[in-house]
Amino acid sequence: PAGSMDLAASLLPPLLLLLGRPGLGAPGQGAGTWARFARLPYPQDQLFLHDTFPDGFLWGAGSAAYQTEGGWRQGGKGASVWDTFAHRPATPPGAAPPGPVGGDVASDSYNNLFRDVEALRRLGVSHYRFSLSWARLLPNGTAPPNPAGLEHYGRLLARLRELGVEPVVTLYHWDLPQALQDAFGGWASPVLPRLFRDYAELCFRHFGGQVRYWLTMDNPYVVAWHGYGTGRLPPGVRGGPRLGYLAAHHLLQAHAKVWHLYNDHFRAAQRGKVSIALSSHWIKPQHMTEKNIKECQKSLDFVLGWFAKPIFIDGDYPESMRNNLSSLLPEFSEAEKKYIKGTADFFALSFGATLSFQLLDSHMKFQQLESISLRQLLYWINSEYNQPQIFIVENSWFVSGTTKKDDAKYIYYLKKFIMETLKAIRYDGVNVFGYTVWSLLDGFEWHRGYSIRRGLFYVDFQSHDKKLMPKSSVLFYQKLIEKNGFPPLPENQPIEGIFPCGFAWGVVDNYIQVDMTPAQFLDSSVYLWDVHQTKKLIKVDGVYTSKRKHHCVDFAAIRLQISLLQEMHVTHFHFSLKWSLILPLGNLSLINHTLVHYYQCFASELLRVNITPVVALWQPMIENQELPVSLAKYGAWENTETVQAFVEYARFCFTSLGDHVKFWITMNEPSVKNLTYTAGHNLLKAHAKVWHLYDKEFRTSQKGKISIALHADWVEPACPFSRNDQEVADRILEFDIGWLAEPIFGNGDYPEVMRAWLHRINSVDLYNFHLPYFSEDEKKLIQGSFDFFALSHYTTTLVGSEKEDAVKYDHYLEVQMINDITWLHSPSRAAVVPWGLRKLLKWVKSKYGDVPVYVMANGIDDDQNMVHDKLRVYYIQNYINEALKAHTLDDVNLQGYFVYSFNDKTAPKYGLYSYVANQYEPKPSLKHYREIIGNNGFPGPETPELVCPEEVVSCSECHFFRTRKSLLAFVSFIFVAFIITIFFITYYSKRVEGRYK
Repeated sequence: PAGSMDLAASLLPPLLLLLGRPGLGAPGQGAGTWARFARLPYPQDQLFLHDTFPDGFLWGAGSAAYQTEGGWRQGGKGASVWDTFAHRPATPPGAAPPGPVGGDVASDSYNNLFRDVEALRRLGVSHYRFSLSWARLLPNGTAPPNPAGLEHYGRLLARLRELGVEPVVTLYHWDLPQALQDAFGGWASPVLPRLFRDYAELCFRHFGGQVRYWLTMDNPYVVAWHGYGTGRLPPGVRGGPRLGYLAAHHLLQAHAKVWHLYNDHFRAAQRGKVSIALSSHWIKPQHMTEKNIKECQKSLDFVLGWFAKPIFIDGDYPESMRNNLSSLLPEFSEAEKKYIKGTADFFALSFGATLSFQLLDSHMKFQQLESISLRQLLYWINSEYNQPQIFIVENSWFVSGTTKKDDAKYIYYLKKFIMETLKAIRYDGVNVFGYTVWSLLDGFEWHRGYSIRRGLFYVDFQSHDKKLMPKSSVLFYQKLIEKNGFPPLPENQPIEGIFPCGFAWGVVDNYIQVDMTPAQFLDSSVYLWDVHQTKKLIKVDGVYTSKRKHHCVDFAAIRLQISLLQEMHVTHFHFSLKWSLILPLGNLSLINHTLVHYYQCFASELLRVNITPVVALWQPMIENQELPVSLAKYGAWENTETVQAFVEYARFCFTSLGDHVKFWITMNEPSVKNLTYTAGHNLLKAHAKVWHLYDKEFRTSQKGKISIALHADWVEPACPFSRNDQEVADRILEFDIGWLAEPIFGNGDYPEVMRAWLHRINSVDLYNFHLPYFSEDEKKLIQGSFDFFALSHYTTTLVGSEKEDAVKYDHYLEVQMINDITWLHSPSRAAVVPWGLRKLLKWVKSKYGDVPVYVMANGIDDDQNMVHDKLRVYYIQNYINEALKAHTLDDVNLQGYFVYSFNDKTAPKYGLYSYVANQYEPKPSLKHYREIIGNNGFPGPETPELVCPEEVVSCSECHFFRTRKSLLAFVSFIFVAFIITIFFITYYSKRVEGRYK
């Protein structure tokens, strides 16, 4: 799914240019990467980039021989160190191995060459990266060659040529012939570079005419460090750091020999290019200090720079390695440095699940934090190594080994990595010319065996024929290649326009701040002022003045809140009453009249300044669900007595507050996550009875409207091409929204999807979830008990059908929660997905017709840092714009929009006002919202002017004077006394002057 775009995103390229693109690279230049990315404009830099890659960009997929070929004893193949390593006894003697052994069969690509090539044709890739098996071509590691091996790869190259797919061939992808390990000790021996050169010459002579891109070897860091240092991987030699560094020394020499061989003897005729596939992680500092950044730089030096600096800069190891490792690190002679320097025609980068968070030695993080930012790594390489041409030859993440078709997690990592590559090209000026997904098909995943999958095509490893099944990621990658990226789509662009006359612009506060401290002048006591000694007021015991009635002006807290709301320019203010405080015992035997008076005053003061109060009778909170204790203690909504108690409470509120409140919510955001089916059943009946109560007894005189407000986040199928995921999304929408909405706004009964699903799981999985039934009379009571559709919307969730992460899997509904890591997220990890609101509003219309709709709450958290209020500015701007699209383009009957929330005091981190040291300060997002309200949307040059009739307000001034008679009389008396005093002073002054004259 594509994200909504902000106009400000178009400003990014010039903003980034101001921050500077890397100049000519040099060792150490990459250290500026962390500071640069910390300064990029937020949140614009983190938005999804809708753009295309440069013309001619290479799109491909890859595989490695040992991971996919199988056929380990076929066609004269010799044993490799991986064959030996995988056959070590890992189970008790006599026990059957738990599934496939290593890469013996794997995906069986050796016997299914045309199957694999057909998969490439289906994808539409421009290149295919694969590796040659050294042990298949030279079973003993040296001559003579194996004719069957030469024929196999010759057939593969011929078929690729027929399809127009460019081969990218790796000579050595970890599968060293076992014979060379046995005879010489493998890469620990200085003999290996010469033998590797001989093997490469065989390959260049037989295949070079059909290959333009050669990679000498893959990820020498893993081969050296874990093959000969730690022994985690084949050949499993635990030689410690010294042997690991020695093996790397020989790998670099071997690579250089092969590059020079090609350059001197084959380049002129074959016109190809040769490089080495280097793998890297990314690291970020724990704190943005100079020391931590140096440690991050050192971490990259010890992994990527270990091989990249000798090849791309000066033929020698990074200075940080030479300074820290002293005698452990072998030395190159000056002649060797010159020989190694420059032995790569492009920078071949491998990044992803092989090394990151897996095979990176923990000591090489230098106490910093590992990350998966491909974009920052690309920028670092560009800065550090003279702006090389970069070819991403391996990249992706993984899914669980049990995942079959709908690999949503894999798709979203792929989407992230490709989008970051696009940003590196468009924003950062990095020269990336190709991208390779890893891998074409599922295979043996090295030290993790078959516990994970990384292929675009699914392989059933237990089957005999090993047929390929395209996963959802195939369709994703296929479409991406067709479009050459993520081109802008009309639905992603903001629109211009305005909302209709009378549109409700509001803000929400869960509960208003109730401060009933009386003003000082309500004190009926008499005081004397001791002007001579203490200078204080002294209370006169036993003497009192007559008490006057309380007035709304007595509550100072109300005046403050009203003034803050006026500053917003909102037309509506939404808050909830506290049932538990108004009727502490749950019935009319005890009424908190002072609190009721406070609410009356608050509502009347809102009306006085032309702000419409929108009042919810009940909103569940953590403590006792905000029910009176007596009701919460005896079953809460499980108890039918709560239904009748709610009706009595509502009647009291309508009677006490109905003259001031014309916009009622029976229940605000009842949480379906915490409701039993019985509680939900009673809750619906309580709502319906209250609605009918208002409709029959109060509507005529009070002329208000009433409905229920539901929590309604959008749910999107994680794999947009998957029917299974769409069914899951539909199911969740019915359970999350339809459960309470369908009986009221639909047919008077629960969604059929709910009943069918509960019947299924009750019969199959032996659950006992009972969804109650309504009588026919109850259906009639509930159906249509609304005046409008009120919803609270905050974010969008992705759901899938395949279990991937047990922590985020709901067994009851059989749904996997998925995260699109390309989405913008708040500090609390709430996804910012503006287009989800538009989809939700369209869904409501399609389900329940042309009902009036109010977005009663919509907001995001921040981290109390003013710079991050930019996220809320972006959120409000784009969510309201999507609401405008729903109204203008989709003809949704949208009547109002409310921001959540009023201030940080009552809703920490969500407020439009911050609250620090007893002071309210407007955030930038408040000013932005006020501007949108002032414009009634997003008018453009072509937007016609909207002339709205003046609203007739029911004499708020009259109300003002009625409630302030005593105050006005007092003010009038002071004013008259002041005039008379001035008159007498003037009169007698003139008489005195006349007398002296």
